[in-house]
Amino acid sequence: MKVEVKATLLEWACRRGGLDDETLLSAFPKLPEWKEGKSQPTLKQLEKFAQKNRVPLGMLFLPSPPVEKLPIADFRTIKNNNINEPSQNLLETIYLCQQIQEWYSQHLRDNGFNENEFVGCVTIENSVTEVAQNIRDVVSFSLEERQQLTNLEDTRRFFIAQVRKLNILVIISGIVGNNTYRSLDPDEFRGFVLIDRFSPLIFINGKDTKSAQIFTLAHELAHIWLGSEGISNIEIADVRNQDAHEIWCNQVAAELLVPLEDELKRLAKIYQVSSLVITRRLYDLKVYDYQEFRNIYEQELDDFQLSRKQKKKKDGGDFYRNLNAKMGYQFLQALVSSTLEGKTLFRDAFRLLGIKKSEAFYNIANNLTEG
Repeated sequence: MKVEVKATLLEWACRRGGLDDETLLSAFPKLPEWKEGKSQPTLKQLEKFAQKNRVPLGMLFLPSPPVEKLPIADFRTIKNNNINEPSQNLLETIYLCQQIQEWYSQHLRDNGFNENEFVGCVTIENSVTEVAQNIRDVVSFSLEERQQLTNLEDTRRFFIAQVRKLNILVIISGIVGNNTYRSLDPDEFRGFVLIDRFSPLIFINGKDTKSAQIFTLAHELAHIWLGSEGISNIEIADVRNQDAHEIWCNQVAAELLVPLEDELKRLAKIYQVSSLVITRRLYDLKVYDYQEFRNIYEQELDDFQLSRKQKKKKDGGDFYRNLNAKMGYQFLQALVSSTLEGKTLFRDAFRLLGIKKSEAFYNIANNLTEG
C-alpha cells in the first residue's frame, strides 16, 4: 500500500532525526524520489523511516511540519543568525536533564540544604571584573590553585570538581543518554544551563574540545550568577552582534579564566587554557584588530578539525568510570543512597541513570569514586 507524504515533512523528519545523508540513503535508497514526488513509500517503509528518525508516524501526515520549541531560552547563533529548529537529540537531552535536576533539587530540600545565594545575585549592569572575581572566590578557582596543575585535562577536571562542590550539577556527555549511536553535535550547541535555587544544572557537550568545555563551564557559571536559563553555542570568537546577556557572559568567562590584571602573566601554560582564550583576551585589549583576530582563530580551529579527523581511536572505556565523570560523585552518591534507603524507587533511579538492570545499579554503587 503506497502512501502520499509531503516533501516538507520528509525533510523535517530528516533534520529532526539528525542522521547524515549517507546513513539515510543506505536505509532508504528511494528517499530522493520520495522527496521529489517521483515515487511514494509503502506504509511499512514509512513506518521504518519514522522509527529511524525517531518521529511519531502520525506527524508525517500533518499538513505542514510542526513547530517544536525549546523549553528554555535560546541564545544560539550561527554567523549571527538565530537557530529556530532544535534536533531531537538536543530536545531529549534537555528533558532528561530537567528530570535529573528536579529529583536532585527535591533531594536537597528534603535533606535540609539551603538555597544557593549566588543564583541570580547580579545583573549585566554589574562589573565584569568584580563578578568574575566573585565566581573565582566562591568556586575556589584561583590562579595559584591552577598553577599546581600540570595540564589542560587536570585543569578541566579540577574546575568541574570545584563547581560540583557547590551543589551545581555538571553533566558532561557527547551522546543522548547512554546511547553511543546518538552523538551530540557541538555545532548545534555547546552547553546549556537550567536554573534552580537549590541545584542549578550545567550541561556541557562532551564532543567539544577540552579547552572549549572549560570556557563553556565558565560561561554557564556567569548565567547562573545572572539567574538566566538558556542554551548556547558560544565560541571564543563570538565578539560581535550578540544578545547582551551572551556578550556579558562571554566577558565574565574570559575574565574568570584570564584576569586582565594579570595581563603580563597570561600565558597558556600558566593558565592551562587554550591559545584561543589568550587570543580572545588580546583582542579585548585591542592588541589585535578584528580581522587579525579572526585569521588567528580560524587557523587554530582548522588545526583542531584536522587533529579530530586524524583521531582513529573510538570513544569508549569503562562505563562506570565514565558515568562518574559524566554525572558527578555528589549526584550519584545522593541518588544511590536515597534509593537504597527506600526514599527513591528503583524504577525512578534506573530512569535517571539510563539503565535497565539491578546489576548495573549495584555496579554503579560499588564503583563510586569522589573526584
